[in-house]
Amino acid sequence: MASIMEGPLSKWTNVMKGWQYRWFVLDYNAGLLSYYTSKDKMMRGSRRGCVRLRGAVIGIDDEDDSTFTITVDQKTFHFQARDADEREKWIHALEGTILRHTLQLQSTINPVDGIYQPSLEPPIVNTTMPTQTTLPADASQVCKSDVRPSTLSVGPVVTVMGSLQTPTPNSTGSGPSGPSSGIASPTHIPLPSHSVPDFSYSSSEDEFYDADEFYQSSTSPKHCIDPSGPQAASLLTNEAMGLKRPNTTESLNSSMSNGTTDADQFDHEDRDDDGEGESVEEHKSVIMHLLSQVRLGMDLTKVVLPTFILERRSLLEMYADFFAHPDLFVSIAEQLEARDRMVHVVKWYMSAFHAGRKGSVAKKPYNPILGEVFYCHWDLPSETDEPSPNAETVSEGPVPWSSSNSVCFVAEQVSHHPPISAFYAECLNQKIQFNAHIWTKSKFLGMSIGVHNIGQGCVSCLEHDEHYVLTFPNGYGRSILTVPWVELGGECNISCSKTGYSANIVFHTKPFYGGKKHRITAEIFPPNDKKSFCSIEGEWNGVMYAKWATGENTVFIDTRRIGIIKKKVRKLEDQLDYESRRLWRDVTLNLKQRDIDAATDAKHRLEEKQRAEARERKENEQQWETRLFHEDGECWVYDEPLLKRLASQRP
Repeated sequence: MASIMEGPLSKWTNVMKGWQYRWFVLDYNAGLLSYYTSKDKMMRGSRRGCVRLRGAVIGIDDEDDSTFTITVDQKTFHFQARDADEREKWIHALEGTILRHTLQLQSTINPVDGIYQPSLEPPIVNTTMPTQTTLPADASQVCKSDVRPSTLSVGPVVTVMGSLQTPTPNSTGSGPSGPSSGIASPTHIPLPSHSVPDFSYSSSEDEFYDADEFYQSSTSPKHCIDPSGPQAASLLTNEAMGLKRPNTTESLNSSMSNGTTDADQFDHEDRDDDGEGESVEEHKSVIMHLLSQVRLGMDLTKVVLPTFILERRSLLEMYADFFAHPDLFVSIAEQLEARDRMVHVVKWYMSAFHAGRKGSVAKKPYNPILGEVFYCHWDLPSETDEPSPNAETVSEGPVPWSSSNSVCFVAEQVSHHPPISAFYAECLNQKIQFNAHIWTKSKFLGMSIGVHNIGQGCVSCLEHDEHYVLTFPNGYGRSILTVPWVELGGECNISCSKTGYSANIVFHTKPFYGGKKHRITAEIFPPNDKKSFCSIEGEWNGVMYAKWATGENTVFIDTRRIGIIKKKVRKLEDQLDYESRRLWRDVTLNLKQRDIDAATDAKHRLEEKQRAEARERKENEQQWETRLFHEDGECWVYDEPLLKRLASQRP
């Protein structure tokens, strides 16, 4: 048995609900990862189980640098290396093995002439593997509790054939390749040969893979289309031709091509009302082929995504959901004490994420086009149905058709490379404003997609001259081959330099070995004090409880009981050509009608027009000029914020 690597790893077992030490042997030629209860058992040929690697996909965790998963044969197997360096060695060897056997599979299933097959084009992989490598037999492999960011780029991920995923693995390992001292050349011992089984197995099936977590698909693996074959390639050309991030100019033609439709005949707000629990089973072969084109840790900004996973609204409109509780936002300015204002900033912030997901199935919003804008406003709830006597139209505000008692919102896609969105909100009567920018950086994580939200926001209470600077959590799309779902992860901070109050907020991702989804914890600190006066925990899309320094326990926020206030958007015929809903109207309508081909065609028309305008700007040596925001250092700032307008009115 010619192995390229052998050594200890820990594996997760459901029976023991924990990690167990095992000796693993990777057979490069057979495409097999076998494991034994000890090295002696390996030498005697007493194999405990194995994982077939042809068609497997590797997953890694964005918040853990030692664990990884292999998904194949309707199972997800969980492994833990001693550290990031050791995990890197295993992943590099596993990916080389998977790639070899995938390419062998491709060579036997070449499409006939005339059928388009996208190239794998993987990064160069060192195919000259050592005959045998042994990792040190250190059994002291304990699950790490600390969270470290990961930066290591590892090898390619190849064609996906497995169909199930547990909601955990995410990014890449941390640190450089391990030192040469970490690998020793063992004595060559003839090992008993094993035939390659038809499926991965363990002598105790329930203990090897995470059987409690994976989605029970009704489709057998034999019905899956080979992502290397012509059927998947054909499906890719018909269904998965997505929209890259094109450019735009002021002169977008509202009638881009034939087939323009009236999108006003349906309600934009019901985007998630249907498709509850919808899986991607019917499109699985397209997704698998798409995944075969990317590698672990790869930036997905330029990757073309299938039309059917789109959410029927722009990312700019999704950012408006931060203000789905505008009453909580304006309540910040109503507080008399600095401490209470900080508490209300935290309350608004922690309530701002659940509104973005009305359904349980995760879908991706449209990538905004350069220069695209979105306007909306919210009318604050009142005790009577009569309009507020102070509700005058704000002609100089970001949304001139709204009132002075409304919360107004505007967003613009200000950059194409990197993709940066800027947005601004204000309430004139309460003299409060919010300015933010987010650079979205997506990464492929095996069976998940991670979106790092780089940037910051600032809540400004103008009457108190207080500015609360805050950061945003990362987002993760899990179970991308079954029923995708979203979770948030990462540590965020809120601070006010004038008052000295601060808060640390942690969005906890769900570990595969137990734990709950959507957990959130927070601590609010007074000035110059490391001891918090308020601790909060719960679920960001459910109930959050506060424990105060006085010993009192209260419900901090119950997102299930506070009502979402519906935003108001102008009708399509009143919108500018570059406003989000008008710009994407044909795509939105066809997705609503489940006409994927027509939606894809609409995306192509939009894409081609923007590409042509980008070429024209390049030929004329013209720079793109933003519409509503300008760059100020590393931030993007609204041109006419409330702070500036009020200052100009002073004598």
